[in-house]
Amino acid sequence: MQENVQNDVVTGQDVTDTQTVDTAPITTNFDQDLLLTFRVDPNYNEPVLNQALRIAVYDEYRAYETYKKILETYGDTEPFTNIIHAEVAHYQALIPLLEKYQVEVPLNDWEAKIVAPNSVLEACELGVAAEIENIKMYDDLISYVGDYPDVLDLMYRLQAASYNNHLPAFRACVAKLSMPQMATNTNEPQSQNPMQGLDEMMGKVDEFSEIAQKAASGKFSQEDMMKLLSSNHVSMIGGAVLGALGAGVVSQMIKDKDEDNKEEEDSLAK
Repeated sequence: MQENVQNDVVTGQDVTDTQTVDTAPITTNFDQDLLLTFRVDPNYNEPVLNQALRIAVYDEYRAYETYKKILETYGDTEPFTNIIHAEVAHYQALIPLLEKYQVEVPLNDWEAKIVAPNSVLEACELGVAAEIENIKMYDDLISYVGDYPDVLDLMYRLQAASYNNHLPAFRACVAKLSMPQMATNTNEPQSQNPMQGLDEMMGKVDEFSEIAQKAASGKFSQEDMMKLLSSNHVSMIGGAVLGALGAGVVSQMIKDKDEDNKEEEDSLAK
C-alpha cells in the first residue's frame, strides 16, 4: 500500500488513499532530517525554494493530523472542527506550487506519530503553541522565497491565517476552559488569580491586532513600532506581529531610532 497525498488534494475527502500499486511503499522522506527542523538550511543539498515549499507542506500535514487525532479522541470539538478544514485548504493551496516548480511533494507520515493530549484544555494549549511555531516557521521560510512572488504571497497569507484566525481561536478556547479551574480557587486573593493576567494578555492580543492591521494598510508609524517594542508582552506575541510586518521594516525603524538617539547624544556632548 502507498499513501497517495495527491488524491487528497483533488478529492478533499480522505487523508490517505490506500490502493494497491506495483511500486514498493515509501516509508520516509529523503530530507526527513531537514523537514523536522521546520527551517531552511542554506547549506543543505537542496535548493532553498524546494526546502521552503516542502517544509511548509510538511508542517501543514502535522497540524492536520494533530487536530484530526484530537477530534477522534474528543469528538466534535471547537475550534478544532473548523480549523482542521483550514489546514486541508492550506496544503491544498501549497501543493500546486510544488508541482509548478517541480518539487516533490513530501510524504505525510504524521498519523502514527501523533499522541492525543490528555484533555481538551491541553489540546487547546497545544494549539496555541503549534500556531505560534507555525508563525515563526513562516517568518523563516518567507525570508528565502522573495524571488518567487506567488510563493511569497501564499506564505504571507497562510501566516496571516494562523495569526489572525487560528491563534486567537485557540487562546479563547484556553481562556474558556480555564475558567472552571479558576473558579475553584475562590479563597485566593484576587491579585493572585491567573485569569487577571490572562485577561490582560487577551487585551494585548487585540492591541497588537490593531497595529498589524495598520501595517497591512501602510499606516504603520514609528510611534506604533515603539509602542509595540515597549510592551511587557512583546516576547510572548510580538514575534508574530514582527513577522507580519517584515524583518526589513522593523530593522530599518529601529536603526532610524538608534540614529536619532546618537545624534541627540552627540548634540548634548558638544
